[in-house]
Amino acid sequence: MDEERRRRAVRWSQRPLTVVGTVLVCAYALAAVLSPWVAPHDPLHMYPGLALAGPSLRFPFGTDEFGRCVFSRILHGARVSLFVAGASVATALILGTTVGLVAGLRGGRLDNVLMRVMDVVFAFPSVLLALFVVGVLGPAPAHIVVAIGLVYAPQFARVSRAAVLTVRHLEYVEAARALGASELRILRRHILPNVAAPLIVQVSLTLSLAILTESALSFLGLGTQPPWPSWGNMLSAGRRFMELAPWVAVFPGASIMGIVLGFNLLGDGLQELLDPRMRSEHT
Repeated sequence: MDEERRRRAVRWSQRPLTVVGTVLVCAYALAAVLSPWVAPHDPLHMYPGLALAGPSLRFPFGTDEFGRCVFSRILHGARVSLFVAGASVATALILGTTVGLVAGLRGGRLDNVLMRVMDVVFAFPSVLLALFVVGVLGPAPAHIVVAIGLVYAPQFARVSRAAVLTVRHLEYVEAARALGASELRILRRHILPNVAAPLIVQVSLTLSLAILTESALSFLGLGTQPPWPSWGNMLSAGRRFMELAPWVAVFPGASIMGIVLGFNLLGDGLQELLDPRMRSEHT
């Protein structure tokens, strides 16, 4: 086990882009956790005489139209974006994996019905479907989590079902079934460990999509509501001042780009690390 971990660490360190993605994700996570202590100003406090002030030592990213510190609002906005993205992906993981496991294990008509429902959900553009759900339920954080979770559940259903179909008829699974093992025990001991790797990769990639969807909802006014900071609503408000004070929109947009890039690079690295077929191609 220790030797395998050492080999994985070596393979990880040999991929510069994966290391960059890991550093980006860790940096954003630390900024979100430590934002109440490292933010130089209260994100809601206004300095009316310093509205749209440029970047300076006092305000590293300048101020917005109300004189609020853009840097402090970005740090606190990281908490909102990462929390909503994490909770929504957890919702999608639980819902989609449950559907995929049941469909793959049971097969037949139930498999057909469940996966056709997932196909219908998957056919809708993600932002439009999230807009519809939030429009019906209302723009509350819990409703955003439900909306994004429903949008991305089909991806986890497909991944988990494909993994189940791959392993459910293998010799060791058939042997466990012949020895009288229950379906629950087979699922826990023999199938879930094989499903875990592709699901971990899917989680890392879906987190970036969830952040983009949350930012899009906030940009359109259906996400986090002002005055609480969110990268999406900061970008929406800042676009009106692009010519006069571009930093109001540039820094929130760059924050979204950085975290999405980080999760994508991390997901690619995890896929190469956990997928034995890709490992063999690189050896």
